[in-house]
Amino acid sequence: MLEYERTGIVTNDRQTVADYLAEWLHDKASALKPTTIARYHDYVAKDLIPALGTIRLDALSHHHVTVFISDQLTAGRGPVTLRRCVATLSSALTDAVRQRRLPHNPARYALVPRPPKYEPACWTPGEAARFLRWCHDHNDPLADLFEVLIGTGLRKGEALALHWNDINLDNHVLFVRYTLSNVNNTTPVFTTPKTKTSRTWIGLSDRVVTALRNQSIRQPGRDLVFTRRDGHPLRHEHVLHRFHSLTAAAGLPRIRVHDLRHFAATTMLNSRVPLAVISRAMRHSNLSTTTEVYGHLLRHVAHDAVDVIANALHEADQVAAPAACDHTATT
Repeated sequence: MLEYERTGIVTNDRQTVADYLAEWLHDKASALKPTTIARYHDYVAKDLIPALGTIRLDALSHHHVTVFISDQLTAGRGPVTLRRCVATLSSALTDAVRQRRLPHNPARYALVPRPPKYEPACWTPGEAARFLRWCHDHNDPLADLFEVLIGTGLRKGEALALHWNDINLDNHVLFVRYTLSNVNNTTPVFTTPKTKTSRTWIGLSDRVVTALRNQSIRQPGRDLVFTRRDGHPLRHEHVLHRFHSLTAAAGLPRIRVHDLRHFAATTMLNSRVPLAVISRAMRHSNLSTTTEVYGHLLRHVAHDAVDVIANALHEADQVAAPAACDHTATT
């Protein structure tokens, strides 16, 4: 305790982890997206408080967190969800450290097994074209939505949140202003896009413009571009189920809706579009994100780089050869 006083740490021996987490959630509610705070509430109420809530905040140790992780893994908890749960606890405890209520964060160095890295499954351009033909041939209500997703690389939530006011078809551009998310997997809400760089203008191809014009005829007089019959936003789960149904009917490999975004990126990569241009088109926060996600597809970049060196040397040799011949002739 003397050490705490010396360093300015102020503890409350009556405050439990449960009390602190409830206070932390209340303070965070106005600063975070509704979807984020709802996820935090779930982890706090269903996982962290039942396991750690009765422990005094200033007595919480790395050992407590380690035992919690071990118990969760033994109970069959998935590593992805567990990592997010522990990250929530760590975020809360980091704030306690900043507020000088704890000397250190007991969850900061907690080890949670990493889940296997997901390798995006991508259709070929032929498969994507076949899927879109199937949708249009069967006049599916979501055909134009899938045209937009495939032709722009928009995230599903961003496409579902598109408003006509944010689209200029004559200039072939749209502005990504919102994303449609679900709070507690039930209540749809419009929030800001995933990152600051996601909120920007993107270009539209002639094909995507045609799809949007078709959609304006299919569902005229609405603020949202893609809606249910009653004008309410499309539900994420409906789009997913319809996508899988159409994929199966078209005889194509099953992929996620989000993999259509990966299709857009890989198609650009395979067409030798510069990485910086792709990063901008995908609205990644920085170039390293693009490299991390799609680095395994960049073999041609390595070949192009060394080919530039070889070509430069070859051209230099071609220039030098006639000069050498002229020198030999004069001697």
